[in-house]
Amino acid sequence: MIHQVTPAHFRDWMAQQTAPVVVIDVREAWELQTASVKAEGFTLLHIPLHTLPARLADVPKDASIACLCHHGGRSQQAAHFLSEQGFAPMANIAGGIHAWSAQCDPSIPVY
Repeated sequence: MIHQVTPAHFRDWMAQQTAPVVVIDVREAWELQTASVKAEGFTLLHIPLHTLPARLADVPKDASIACLCHHGGRSQQAAHFLSEQGFAPMANIAGGIHAWSAQCDPSIPVY
């Protein structure tokens, strides 16, 4: 099951996890340089969506995974792919970095 978690409720989702939380940012490198979340209480990995199948070994199997992108579409694809590979618990950060800026940290630039 892939949970849809808004940035405003991400901390609540994190608190419910029994494993360490890893956020996988699946945006391109230029997007990450433009706007990024601060990794507070979780590990942040940058794995662009198109490289995810080749980089499965970089995704910890013993973690709760949340996927992040610009608006939530690519991260949903990543979460679905990872779920099919047996990763769980799994969440999509609905609304992506754009919503994170609006709901949690207005210092993050929108683009």
